[in-house]
Amino acid sequence: MRIKVLGCSGAGSPGRNSTGFLLGDRILFDAGSLTQVLGRKGQLKTEFIFITHPHLDHITGVPFLAENIAVEKSWHKVHVVGIPPVVRALKTHLLNGVIWPDFTVIPETMQGILNLAELKPGRSLGIYGYVITPVLVNHSVPTAGYLIEEGRRKRVFYTGDTGPSETTWKRLRGVDLQGLIIEVSFPNRLEKVAIRTGHLTPQLLRQELHRVEPLPEEVYVTHMKPQFVRTIRSELEGLRIKNLRILRDGDVIRV
Repeated sequence: MRIKVLGCSGAGSPGRNSTGFLLGDRILFDAGSLTQVLGRKGQLKTEFIFITHPHLDHITGVPFLAENIAVEKSWHKVHVVGIPPVVRALKTHLLNGVIWPDFTVIPETMQGILNLAELKPGRSLGIYGYVITPVLVNHSVPTAGYLIEEGRRKRVFYTGDTGPSETTWKRLRGVDLQGLIIEVSFPNRLEKVAIRTGHLTPQLLRQELHRVEPLPEEVYVTHMKPQFVRTIRSELEGLRIKNLRILRDGDVIRV
């Protein structure tokens, strides 16, 4: 399993890319930096985009990808997958003909470039040798992380944006994770802000890891707010978690 970090920033900032993870060369998890990072060939290979939630830093690449495919006249379909509230939000607030053209019906009603596909929490989708399952997490809007499985021994869970979420870890109890991609957005001094907005701090991350059973082999931290990177990095290092790695744009996770 090879996952490339297209972007892992928790906010827009020069030189930092918004959230996006590329599994192989056809499957994306979130699309905040899709068209800023992937070139023409990479974009045209994209077939599935799994969206955790509809906040702008996770979806901005979707409409631009659709337009680029239309201009290229390649007309291949891209399946944009999410739990039902996420799909409804994309249809109502983004691909609505006002904010952006509705590429679910362009170029033709039955041959739209984008296919918005609902996947209920706990239901799995098998594609290209992977089994992908949405698992609800705790954020300010309905949000699902994704459990990615390849064969019997390769499992990664990507949380997307999440605050403390005991329910998530109960759902994953007993799942042997080789990798956990989990957000830490704020420093410890902003714990109240983090909890109110559905995010984590380094100290909250420590508490979450106590709920994960068994512990993942590797923990990958993403989504740090750019103005707090130095502080968060220092606080994470202070946790002394041996298998913790802070992600950077362009990193590759191999499982």
